[in-house]
Amino acid sequence: MGLQIDPAFVQAAEHRPKSTISDAGSIPLIDLSPLLHHHIPSDPSDPSDPAIANEISNLIAQIGEACRDWGFFQVVNHGVEVELLEKVEAVTKEFFALPAEEKRKVKRGEVNPMGYYDAEHTKNVRDWKEVFDFSVTEWETKLLRLENQWPENLPEMRAICEEYYKDLVLGVGRHKDCGGLTILFQDEVGGLDIKRKTDGEWVRVKPIHNSFIINLGDIIQVWSNDKYESVEHRVSVNSKKDRYSIPFFFNPSSSTNVKPLEELVSEDNQPKYHEYNWGDFYKARKDSNFQKLEKENVQIYHFKRV
Repeated sequence: MGLQIDPAFVQAAEHRPKSTISDAGSIPLIDLSPLLHHHIPSDPSDPSDPAIANEISNLIAQIGEACRDWGFFQVVNHGVEVELLEKVEAVTKEFFALPAEEKRKVKRGEVNPMGYYDAEHTKNVRDWKEVFDFSVTEWETKLLRLENQWPENLPEMRAICEEYYKDLVLGVGRHKDCGGLTILFQDEVGGLDIKRKTDGEWVRVKPIHNSFIINLGDIIQVWSNDKYESVEHRVSVNSKKDRYSIPFFFNPSSSTNVKPLEELVSEDNQPKYHEYNWGDFYKARKDSNFQKLEKENVQIYHFKRV
């Protein structure tokens, strides 16, 4: 009897990865050490120290070009201690190695999407992955509650995860991140593919030790009025090794209304999006993670002005 795959996991033929994927060796790699070694002037063009001003201006230009041309870039010399990254990776592996019944004690639900889950959908196709979500801030609205759940049998997990995000606060289907900014730490297995803007081809992001991958989300695209684009990406399954990744999502408060920033619109550059509420948008997207819908989940292009 052959291996049987649940049809819920099967991607449409046009979205399945090719047997070979090019290495995205040209994805921008940016050194953030100038931010660690210098006091950052409020105005990067401040001539009081031309050398520092020039170094910071060059860094800003590199980030701007990466956002415009790729929507993705990697950073090194970011200031997060290697020892802390190793602790986070180790406790992550410990959690996912727990028996299924232990992990399901902190299972997330439709009202509170924080905790463990193993049946998430992306674009109405089930992902081949397990997830543990937690939030930096806990909040509640009439329709949604963000309340962290931590495993009793792994008490150190909470402390390590909370320490990790306080340094940071300065096999998934094709998708774009709906929030503001994503900072991803991935292990050496890799598997992250991004859709190159120049030709639409999928390219593999090569893991670089002790680096973060940063990508823009839909909110940045709307705020910038399409100057910067949220880029489609996915994760390809590795048949020989488990892959661990730890994304950190920067999102606004649930009461935030998202629209193109006034400073970036003009008579010649009219707003390209209608205003929408982030809390309502996030709730709609989270609902679609739990079940396969008969229609596409909400996207920012649904708010495009015509």
